[in-house]
Amino acid sequence: MVGRAASIPEQFNIAQYFVERSLDEGRGDVVAVFYREHRLTYRRTWELVNRAANALERGGVQRLDRVLLLLHDSPAFAAAFLGAIKLGAVPVPANTLLLPEDYEFMLRDSGARSLVVERGLLQKVGPALAKLSGGQGRWGDLETVYVAGQLVGSGTTVEYPGGSERVNEPGYKSFDEEVDLSLPEAAAAPTHRDDPAFWLYTSGSTGRPKAAIHRHRDMVYCLEHYAGQVLGITAADRTYSTSKLFFAYGLGNALYFPFGVGASTVLVPERPTPDTVLEVLRRYEPTLFFAVPAVYAALLQTPGLRCGDFGSVRCAVSAGEALPAPLWERFRERFGVSILDGIGSTEMLHMFISNRPDDIVPGTSGKLVPGYAARIVDEQGCEVPDGQMGELQIRGESAAAGYWNRPELTPATFRGEWTVTGDKYVRDEHGYFRHCGRTDDMLKVSGLWVSPLEVEAALMAHPAVVECAVVGATDADGLTKPKAFVALRNPPTDPAAMAAELCDFLRERLPAYKVPRWLIPVERLPRTATGKIQRFKLRREH
Repeated sequence: MVGRAASIPEQFNIAQYFVERSLDEGRGDVVAVFYREHRLTYRRTWELVNRAANALERGGVQRLDRVLLLLHDSPAFAAAFLGAIKLGAVPVPANTLLLPEDYEFMLRDSGARSLVVERGLLQKVGPALAKLSGGQGRWGDLETVYVAGQLVGSGTTVEYPGGSERVNEPGYKSFDEEVDLSLPEAAAAPTHRDDPAFWLYTSGSTGRPKAAIHRHRDMVYCLEHYAGQVLGITAADRTYSTSKLFFAYGLGNALYFPFGVGASTVLVPERPTPDTVLEVLRRYEPTLFFAVPAVYAALLQTPGLRCGDFGSVRCAVSAGEALPAPLWERFRERFGVSILDGIGSTEMLHMFISNRPDDIVPGTSGKLVPGYAARIVDEQGCEVPDGQMGELQIRGESAAAGYWNRPELTPATFRGEWTVTGDKYVRDEHGYFRHCGRTDDMLKVSGLWVSPLEVEAALMAHPAVVECAVVGATDADGLTKPKAFVALRNPPTDPAAMAAELCDFLRERLPAYKVPRWLIPVERLPRTATGKIQRFKLRREH
């Protein structure tokens, strides 16, 4: 694998690279996908992708047409995603936990010609389709809605009770049946390595979603530099990601990383509850485990999990937001697993800073991933010295080509070779990067900057604290002070005494101006579908 990213030919189709290459290299009978009771080999996956490409083409999808995907993690996702790419079209995975108005916006914004939607998610996208049609029977640019059941292999159609009514309506088709009726061979479109291959929507902190445009070569770059040189992934690995495929993090973890080396992936459509994770660990014994800090915190609260349940895991990875050092230490102590924390972004596709299996500093994001460069700049855009906080900017060939239909945001984020992350960081003299929070989450208290993550890490060190979040709030004088929302292991018998205990605990670890003025008990913190704390809700609702 080493060197392939640097020698990608100009005519290059990523679907062909990730699927057909496994057959060429003799891995046709190796299991590519574990899905419930099914095992799909690379040969069956190759046929499934080809059938999907032929089905979409027969339905009128052409090169560079967008295909919106609203699918759970399943073989249908892999088939639709890679099949569209092989055809030269542009798949656009969508978050399955959004609202109908979000899907309406994405369909309008992307100009998608086709939609592939999970049968169980039809009720969520239905109102969006109704608004798009305006009662006229058409959906604007959208021509076909493919309804997917549980596509598990070539020649296999799974029937669903009462599922035929919707797909018999004009404009609706059964994805399973269309794939089943298609030929198992398809020529890859003669795409260029810099052509758009897929889009990923990200909301960030700018309001409405925006689509990052990724090219055919981007996934190979992430595969070689992070998966290859940091994780050391090989064909012997079996990956399981609690973060879903519609998320840039999960797309690498559970699809193109394992497919890129001929490894196996475990796809699970259900939410990653502790019980689901436990079942996967015991049933499939993954060697690479990917999650976000919220999942690791939840696993620590699960009495049924034993140390031996992680016995197959040679490497556990965390991303999405910073992993507090106390959480890392508790997980290591209980399960014997050292988590590799790192940072990536939708715009950069995957990780660009990470800890290593043999080089871990808890509470940091680690060091630069090979192939990437970083600089930390002040408010004037001047690079700051090590030890000084500033905004992180990243350079690497996996950067998106820009945002679709966002001329005002593209130059603000993609500045020449550099991508603005919106994260505040400090780099120490040894090259380790420490996350200080999002730029718009930083607090100015008594004229001094306060990182919410620093305060949260101090709170997490208290044994009673499960999770916490710190935001800024104004006091009676209109001045900004830290405000902490804290979820405890057990409800305190005396909340006032517990709050006082936590404040005393923090005063021993933080300067006085960083100690929260208010401590608010909560059962749980609001989070996005990808596990990030929704601080704006804490600011707004409390």
